[in-house]
Amino acid sequence: MLSEKSTATVRATLPAVGAAVGDIAELFYAKLFAAHPALLRDLFNRGNQKAGLQQQALAGSIAAFAGHLVRHPDTRPDVMLGRIAHKHASLGITRDQYAIVHRHLFEAIAEVLGEAVTPEVAEAWDEVYWLMAGALIAIEERLYAEQRVVAGDVWRPWTIVRRVEETVDCTTFHLVPADGAPAPGFKPGQYVSVQVELPDGARQIRQYSLTSSPGSPVRAITVKRVHGPAAAGPDGEVSHHLHAAVRVGDTLRVSAPYGDLVLQDPTSPVLLASAGIGCTPMLSMLEHLAETGHDAPVTVLHADRSPADHALRGDHRALTHKLADASARFWYETGHEDAAADDGVGRLDLSDVPVAPGTHAYLCGPLPFMRAVREQLLGKGVPAADIHYEVFGPDLWLASA
Repeated sequence: MLSEKSTATVRATLPAVGAAVGDIAELFYAKLFAAHPALLRDLFNRGNQKAGLQQQALAGSIAAFAGHLVRHPDTRPDVMLGRIAHKHASLGITRDQYAIVHRHLFEAIAEVLGEAVTPEVAEAWDEVYWLMAGALIAIEERLYAEQRVVAGDVWRPWTIVRRVEETVDCTTFHLVPADGAPAPGFKPGQYVSVQVELPDGARQIRQYSLTSSPGSPVRAITVKRVHGPAAAGPDGEVSHHLHAAVRVGDTLRVSAPYGDLVLQDPTSPVLLASAGIGCTPMLSMLEHLAETGHDAPVTVLHADRSPADHALRGDHRALTHKLADASARFWYETGHEDAAADDGVGRLDLSDVPVAPGTHAYLCGPLPFMRAVREQLLGKGVPAADIHYEVFGPDLWLASA
């Protein structure tokens, strides 16, 4: 809980800080990487930095957290905190790194806002930062304990035992622990971080959803090769490396599994809506639902550029057919001659899709897609609390909510 004194100060200064938070975030990262270049080389996503996505996410999350404290002083934005904590845990973030961030962030705040940062203002925003940091540290320590790893050491070597070219730009890698020990458990919908050493020596990290079910002894990730224009940024250097250089028998450093897009109620009706490579966590959920004999209604929806671009298309439909009460419908922009008779044309449209009462909906795909589907679900009476989503990359949706 933010103190009464700090609440008044933050409320008064939030508009000014909010207006400048983008500049603050940009300067913060410049200062951080100048002092600690290894963080950019081996921890932060260089592609997101170049595109400015991480700066937007940081700025939005700080502003959202402060705004929540002011509007709802007796509660915390636990959904936002949990999502950030899962991502941090998959990277092995440590407690001491919060102090490093604090130093450079507050230097940036002072430099951007100048004389407006009085001792009282600095004290109030310092309290906001440490409330947020303290909450994240506590959640992350719990997440580490659940996976029996320690902060900063979440990695384990995994061996590629099979490689499948799903589409021109999507490849599935099947992995097993290199030490022969059992694979760690995970919940359907979760992801792992994969760390690779690139030609320039950088050890870059990316997150990939697990597409296999928790019951499988082999884990699978499906990696889409990221092209610059489609990503509004540079080409994906890790995805290109995995496609071009990683073969059967090679070893990858893989984190313990994390992620908060998981099935909430084992008995409720389920709706899985995805677009593009966002189908990957849905495949894990589908396989788990089929293996556990889920008998409530399951609605599977997916949108893609064409049937040829739809990664794991056959599995997507076959797993749906294994369920007692399930239906699948796909929408494609082109290539309709290769689509099924009941597949849609263009964007996913819920107009004639029945949604059972009590449905929990799970969304994954580009932000405009998820926003559009969420609006349609709300229009069909699905409570906002029952709509769950996953963002591949910095969570610009949640940070701006």
